[in-house]
Amino acid sequence: MESCDVGGRQQGSIWHRKPGPAAPRGVIVNIIHSVKGYHSKTIRFVNVAFDSSGDSLLAGDHQGNIYVFDLSGNRFYLVQRTMQPCTALAFNLRRRTEFLVALADYSIKCFDTETKELVSWMRGHDSSVSSISVHGSGRYAITTSADTAQLWDLDTFQRKRKLNVRQSVGIQKVFFLPLSNTIISCFKDNSVFAWEFDTLHCKYQLPTPVEGSVLLYKVFAVTRDGRIFVAGGKSNHLHLWCLESKQLIRIIQMPAKVRAVRHLEFLPDSFDGGSNQVLGVLSQDNIMRFINIETCKFLFAIGGHEEGISTAAISPSGRYIASVMENGSLNLYSVQALTQEGSKPLPPTFKVVEDWSKCTPGANQLAMRVTSGRSDQPWKSKGTKIQTRLLKVQANSSLENKENELPGGLKKERLRALLKGFGEYPAKYRMFVWRSLLQLPENHLAFRSLIDKGTHSAFVNIQKEYPIKSRKLLRVLQRTLSALAHWSAIFAETPYIPLLAFPFVKLFQNNQLICFEVVATVVVNFCQHWFEYFPNPPVNVLSMMENVLAHHDKELLEHLIKHSVTSQVYAWPLLETLFSEVLTREEWLKVFDNIFSNHPSYFLMIVVAYIICSRAPLLRCNKTVDFEYFFHHHNNLDIDVVIKKAYHLMEATPLDIHPQHMLDDFIPLTKGQYPAFNKYPKFIVDYQTQERERIRQDEIEYLRERQIAHEREAKAQERKAEDEAWYRKQELLQEAEEQRRKMLLEEEEKLAEQRQRLAAARRELKAKELQFLDASRRRFLKYQQDRRQMELKRLEDEIARKASIREQETAAALQDVEAQWMELESQRQLFEQHLIKDQEAVTREIKEEVDAHQRKVDLEDHLLQRLMEIEKEERQKAQTVAEENLARAEQKRSAADWRLRALQKLRSDDRDREKRYEEIAKVLHDNRVREAELLNAMREAEEKKWKGVTEKKAQLEEEQKAAAAADEHRKQFLDDRMRETLELAEKLQRKEACFGERVDNAGTFSPFPTDLRARRTQGGVELQQVPRSGNICLNDLSASESSLHVSLDRRRDLARQERDLMAEVRQLRQKLTSRARAKHPTTPFPATKWTP
Repeated sequence: MESCDVGGRQQGSIWHRKPGPAAPRGVIVNIIHSVKGYHSKTIRFVNVAFDSSGDSLLAGDHQGNIYVFDLSGNRFYLVQRTMQPCTALAFNLRRRTEFLVALADYSIKCFDTETKELVSWMRGHDSSVSSISVHGSGRYAITTSADTAQLWDLDTFQRKRKLNVRQSVGIQKVFFLPLSNTIISCFKDNSVFAWEFDTLHCKYQLPTPVEGSVLLYKVFAVTRDGRIFVAGGKSNHLHLWCLESKQLIRIIQMPAKVRAVRHLEFLPDSFDGGSNQVLGVLSQDNIMRFINIETCKFLFAIGGHEEGISTAAISPSGRYIASVMENGSLNLYSVQALTQEGSKPLPPTFKVVEDWSKCTPGANQLAMRVTSGRSDQPWKSKGTKIQTRLLKVQANSSLENKENELPGGLKKERLRALLKGFGEYPAKYRMFVWRSLLQLPENHLAFRSLIDKGTHSAFVNIQKEYPIKSRKLLRVLQRTLSALAHWSAIFAETPYIPLLAFPFVKLFQNNQLICFEVVATVVVNFCQHWFEYFPNPPVNVLSMMENVLAHHDKELLEHLIKHSVTSQVYAWPLLETLFSEVLTREEWLKVFDNIFSNHPSYFLMIVVAYIICSRAPLLRCNKTVDFEYFFHHHNNLDIDVVIKKAYHLMEATPLDIHPQHMLDDFIPLTKGQYPAFNKYPKFIVDYQTQERERIRQDEIEYLRERQIAHEREAKAQERKAEDEAWYRKQELLQEAEEQRRKMLLEEEEKLAEQRQRLAAARRELKAKELQFLDASRRRFLKYQQDRRQMELKRLEDEIARKASIREQETAAALQDVEAQWMELESQRQLFEQHLIKDQEAVTREIKEEVDAHQRKVDLEDHLLQRLMEIEKEERQKAQTVAEENLARAEQKRSAADWRLRALQKLRSDDRDREKRYEEIAKVLHDNRVREAELLNAMREAEEKKWKGVTEKKAQLEEEQKAAAAADEHRKQFLDDRMRETLELAEKLQRKEACFGERVDNAGTFSPFPTDLRARRTQGGVELQQVPRSGNICLNDLSASESSLHVSLDRRRDLARQERDLMAEVRQLRQKLTSRARAKHPTTPFPATKWTP
């Protein structure tokens, strides 16, 4: 992005290389005006305007510098220095080199860009001019302010007409309608009038907006053809009016983020014939959005949250957009680049159309809402343009005192650093900073009590001494001064208090409380010791300044003394007017930014600094009149130099003469009630108050007596005039009576002659009348005969006509009766058809109900049969299960009996063995029998006595381990016998697999483990480890011959232990069996469900 700095140059190039159509964000060039020096700063642009061709741009900054930018020639020129801010610009005059500029002093000036000379100076406004509208011919212009609009002839620069309105209404804008001789005037009460330019007669008035609309018009725009009028205000709605039909045709609703509209302007197009469709809307978030008013689509936007737009202007050709940014710079946009950027694919755009006639009664307009999926431009900081200075407080700085603590989270030291860095506070936040620096208490009740006391007698006729044109300003000044006089009597006697308060009254006229408290704070803190020598000037304060001046500029003081110029001439005027006579508004605000930010003595120092900085013209003055004029009028003096000099005096002045040691520190007003102000000679003030009251009473008495004398004199004159009028009336009456007598005699003579002529005329007339009567009688008789004949003929015709009509009516009645009979017949047939259809429908419904009932009965029968079948199947299943359980139980019983017989046979076989193994075989046989009996007992008590079995589990495992240890030493020759026993055990295991698995899963022991067959089939002779479940594997005896050498004593011990163990097991079995029988006497088997 190209950048151009016009600071310090009279002319130059705008850009080094003109950007192409695809400029980033559409910005062709960014123009700034920077001032380099001790206090580097940027001068803000405030207004901008294009000429009629759109190739030249006029811009003005807040110091009054006017620049012309030739966009086609790539040059800029400084054409004028007005030394005060401009409030409006116009560059489309008939003479292309001339332009109009409205200044802060309420005047309008015309300059020439080529000669750079003043062409004309127009005055007449009492407030700031907000807009300038030029007629299409360029010969006339309308300037608008808040209270009036004036029409000017630009050939003679004379005012032709003036539009005055009531102060309660106020004017928003007055402008020429393009391509016509119509003037549009817009007022603050939403009324819009159209006036004929030649006669200034009202052509029409736009109707009041629809009911329920809260939009107050603030900004306006008109298409180039003058047909569509758009208005907006503190809302996100825009009203579109058709000026031809004088109707509100559309209401456009902007996005929700738009809360107020600050500026409206149409974007011209070369091919739309003046019926512009694209409207630029500048909202409160400093973003200017361009929309199509027909389709309500969002096109593109310029500006952003960090690069906000203050105001904007569009060239008549529609090629450029010039915008004044919030940071004071000037951006020039290319419309072509913006439209190319806006033509990129966007997310879907939504349009909501509502019928306004449904929303608001009595209106038939269309309301349309503009919403778009396209987001605003991202926040981008201009790192290359804005330099940020960080003010850091050093660690060794002095401790902050109460003076540095301000409300609102502000720091006085930081504000001072900011003030030194930029020279002034931002205009946007100046009032807030002042209120924080002065620490205003905002005592509403106390101020209201002062206001309620009314206007003080000392300021009743203040308008005679200070003739202010603005009634509002005069009223605020009168109230403020009256409140001060009621607060302290000295202010009613001080002649310069209006001069002191007027700048603040003008600045805070919209907030009288703040105005009063600012003036009171200034008087209490910055006017210390002023009233000690009342009614004389403060000699002590003037002496302080004279000592400082003598120390820093002795030559200037001697020059003043030489010409008998005292401090009451060169210092007191500046003090009593607070510099308001010698400084402009901007300079005065800058000075008081520094005064309020420093010690009260700085006020005196800045007076001395002003005098020292003006030493050159003062040394050239030799007369007292010249000195007095100098200190009562504006002078060409750089205020920044004065401020800098005042800071130098604050630092360089010795302590013995420094006013800081003679003046108290800043003390804010107290909250709740204002402090008493009595630092003045009370007896003098009281005496003057009494004298003024006496003089006022004498004046009132004199006025009353003079009024009485005037009334008496007026009554005497009135009585004298009445007498003279009565006499004159009597004389006139006498003269009129004589004249009437003469006229009466003449009239009587004339009347006698007329009576004679009238009698002769009557005789002649009587004869003629008799002849006329005879002729008339004959003619009347003939007329009667003719009339009777015509009447008879008419009656005959009427009778014939009525007879024919009666016949026609009779035939028509017969036809109607036949038609009615046919209609009744058709209705009867139709009714019969309806009855048949209804009967069929009823029959069909009854049939359907019967079918449904039959289906329901069949379904219930089917369900009943199904339930019977299910019950039968359940009974069969229960019977089958019972039979299966009985068979399984019988099978288990027979298997147990067979097992007992097999074990008994094995035991008998074992007794036939060798004697030395007889005891071991018997023990093993008994052990197996006892284990089988124990297993049956445990099966019977499985569900109910599990806890008792688990208590003996550990003891049983120890006994089984001892039995297993004894079995390890059995002989090899028992292996064959054991195999037969194992085969029998495997058969039992298959039959009782369910019970074995249930017991194994529950953690109990099984007499026949599942891995028995596997171990037997392996043919192993190795002794296996006893399982953890406590099962004794009888086929796991080792075949090693070393077992024959086990000691017989050891065998006897093992046999004895085994017998003891089996005895205990037998006792446990008997207990479990008895308990199970006691709880289940009728059930021979345990209630355990067996699964295959």
